[in-house]
Amino acid sequence: MLKHSLTALKLVMVTRRLLGHVLIFICLTPTTGAPSIENIEEESSTQDRCVRCCNPHEYPMHPTTTPNPVPGQHHSGYYPPYPMPHIHPHINITILKGDKGEKGERGPHGKHGKEGPIGIQGPMGHKGERGLAGIPGDSYKQHYSAFSVGRKKGLHSSDYYQTLLFDTTFVNLYGHFNMFKGKFYCYIPGIYYFNLNIHTWNFKETYLHIMKNDQDMVICYAQPSDRSIMQSQSIMLELQENDEVWVRLYKRERENAVYSDDVDIYVTFNGYLIKPNLD
Repeated sequence: MLKHSLTALKLVMVTRRLLGHVLIFICLTPTTGAPSIENIEEESSTQDRCVRCCNPHEYPMHPTTTPNPVPGQHHSGYYPPYPMPHIHPHINITILKGDKGEKGERGPHGKHGKEGPIGIQGPMGHKGERGLAGIPGDSYKQHYSAFSVGRKKGLHSSDYYQTLLFDTTFVNLYGHFNMFKGKFYCYIPGIYYFNLNIHTWNFKETYLHIMKNDQDMVICYAQPSDRSIMQSQSIMLELQENDEVWVRLYKRERENAVYSDDVDIYVTFNGYLIKPNLD
């Protein structure tokens, strides 16, 4: 009698449990199909155990068996009924941004970089205004020198050497030829060309030298003749600063003379710079 009562009590409890699971299944999953007997049995087995759902480590990792197994039921292990969420924290940086700081001091200059390539030449600018004239330079910086002078009066020899003076100026650039002394003074070192032209006197000898300082360089000579002629002599000389070039009439050891009159010019002396010495 007692055995039959226990069996009936177990049937009542199983029936109530099955009805509860059916109602829960119908309420939670109205669109799914009918639950299988195995799922109902697994849910019934899990309801008998109290598990802390907040700690995933307390879920059994291996299959377990329910106490007091019901005959005919499938015993399976217990697993979490739903997956644990993974938390990914996200911090809004904008709310942590502070106020704008003060401007710092300027740092030191860096090293110069490599020189770049030469750029394209720009357009030509407008012509500027004419500047003021500079002060005159020294005479030796002027790389030009020239003179040409003449004589209208004749000259006879004396007991001494005479310097041939001139009374007519054709060219005297920068005044390098001194008309009072009858000498050319070198202000620009270089190579010069000189030329002397004279007219002889009838029946008299003509005897002159082109002089450099106190040294006779070349002679201009004509023998006595009953006919007067034009006689010429030329020379190139390398001069240094302050050198003198002039014409000298020979003294009276020989009777000589240079002809000229007050109307025409028969005697000329010329010279000019060919190449300055800039060293």
